[in-house]
Amino acid sequence: MGKTRSALDEAATRFIQEQHVFFVASAPLDANGHVNLSPKGLDTFRILGPTTVAYLDFNGSGVETIAHLKENGRIVLMFCAFQGAPNILRLHGQGRAVEPHESEFAALAAEFPACESIRSIIVVEILRVNESCGYGVPFFKYEGEREQLLAWGRKKGAEGLRAYRQEKNRRSLDGLPGVGE
Repeated sequence: MGKTRSALDEAATRFIQEQHVFFVASAPLDANGHVNLSPKGLDTFRILGPTTVAYLDFNGSGVETIAHLKENGRIVLMFCAFQGAPNILRLHGQGRAVEPHESEFAALAAEFPACESIRSIIVVEILRVNESCGYGVPFFKYEGEREQLLAWGRKKGAEGLRAYRQEKNRRSLDGLPGVGE
């Protein structure tokens, strides 16, 4: 039933590209720290190579993934089939957050649509690709994208987003460093 490999093949790539949502999980080293799990959507995910992927990290009320990556780099991305044949695909790897002030950011950002709300780009070097059955995942019908996040970022503007990050994203729930400008 399960299949494990060290890189994305054509079938895994095609499966990822067909999904409208994926999930990101990370955790601090402290056993008492908060594990984080976040859903992601919109046109935010790119496969950069068989062992490298990236996604846009938008401004948000928390900064857990970035903080965890800065501390230990551990991350897993999960894609589920909500339509068609059942399947779950997990990408285990080492991640890092590339912030707009870093030299690598512009080249990575060119892979995505322009957007005001980008806080960072998360780059993941894949160490393990794991596929499982997904028999317990229900069917859901995709109806479209929500526009609120992008509209909120446009309304806030560059200065408003910077102030928001200063207020909400300097530290994680566990006090780990978040974004720094």
